[in-house]
Amino acid sequence: MAPLIVSISGIRGIVGEGLGPREAVRFGLAFGTHLGGGTVVMGRDSRPTGPMLAAALQAGILATGCRALNLGILSTPGISLLVREKRAQGGIVITASHNPAPYNGIKMLSPEGMALDRDAGQAVTAIYASQKFAEVGVDRIGSAEALDGAAQIHVERVLAIVDADRIRAAAFRVVIDPVNGAGGREMRMLLEGLGCDVAAINEEPTGRFGRGAEPVPENLAALGQAVVRHRAALGLALDPDADRLALVDETGRAIGEEYTLALSARHRLTQQRGPVAANLSTSRLMDHVAAEAGVALHRTAVGEVNVAQAIVQQGCVIGGEGNGGVIDPRVVPVRNSLVGAALVLEMMASRGRKLTEVCAELPVYTMVKDKVSLAGTEPAAVLAAVRDQFPDARADQRDGLYLAWDDGWLHVRASNTEPILRIMAESGDGAAAHRWVEEVKALAGGRN
Repeated sequence: MAPLIVSISGIRGIVGEGLGPREAVRFGLAFGTHLGGGTVVMGRDSRPTGPMLAAALQAGILATGCRALNLGILSTPGISLLVREKRAQGGIVITASHNPAPYNGIKMLSPEGMALDRDAGQAVTAIYASQKFAEVGVDRIGSAEALDGAAQIHVERVLAIVDADRIRAAAFRVVIDPVNGAGGREMRMLLEGLGCDVAAINEEPTGRFGRGAEPVPENLAALGQAVVRHRAALGLALDPDADRLALVDETGRAIGEEYTLALSARHRLTQQRGPVAANLSTSRLMDHVAAEAGVALHRTAVGEVNVAQAIVQQGCVIGGEGNGGVIDPRVVPVRNSLVGAALVLEMMASRGRKLTEVCAELPVYTMVKDKVSLAGTEPAAVLAAVRDQFPDARADQRDGLYLAWDDGWLHVRASNTEPILRIMAESGDGAAAHRWVEEVKALAGGRN
């Protein structure tokens, strides 16, 4: 049986092999007990297992006296926004994000619409483990209701942060690939609101993914072909819960998800100067963007909540993660594919340049991403061996082990969502980046 991963972010696992209605009920009881009442906004991605988990989760929430406000299939940033709009005590997103279709999960949100911080997350998981639930009597059982129109609320909020008229005047043709996930409807609504001619593949929210769930280049060949076929200005690829965005240029080339944040931040800094934030595993493109604008870049541990907290604490104008996640505090403090798309289109419209042309203005780095299984291996032992292997590097141990040289960096850390060790490296010298990753894999036993 596959392990159920319980972390401060929530729970994630394979449905029928560790994750099912029993776990969802318990988690609903734990989250409701932690909140002590009030409204919980609930939404989900399009996976076929979502309705079953949602029903069980809602039962646990109602049993603690909380009110459940159901949004149905909606993007994670859309759910985050409705938590704030409805002044709810918390939110729940039923999604396994980029994990393959057999997975699902339950992610918790704070009253600010942000992922829970470490203390709150640990409090909920402790209640989940102890099963000390605060169930209420019949006269205090919570109520449930559905809310329509959430997608439009989200789209209107994003439209308000860009020069929509300028984008409409450019009359872009765009192809979207929402991977049959939650974001297709919202993205189409946004683009049509911006005057774009929209074509799509993998649009229906069936949850039966028409490609690999992650919007990485190896999964975007069909989108690239569609961009060329439709003679589009660009392609937009989402993950199943639509908090990540990857771009395909007008030639059909997937440019890599690292460019999404770099381009969005570079454009945003032409409108308002101020600090920016990104995690340790995000490309040095962000260092270039920050230096070009003369602003500070705040690096954080990996994890959306860490970046979001830095944005709030440091007064950042934008931030995010190199996996295609753009966080604009004017909308919601979570990664938002709609924001990324709107900012990139505004940049192209305002500058009158193609996507290939604006990408060519940034430096070129090679980033290598890999992973090894942690089965039978202690992460701490691998990290110690890696540190010994590279004694000349500058080390940062806030999140696993981050090693830096003048010409690149290497980051090795245990995943929060899978039983694997993630390995990432970046350098202007592609051979060096590949070599660093292979050395780490050898130290970890080379298990994929």
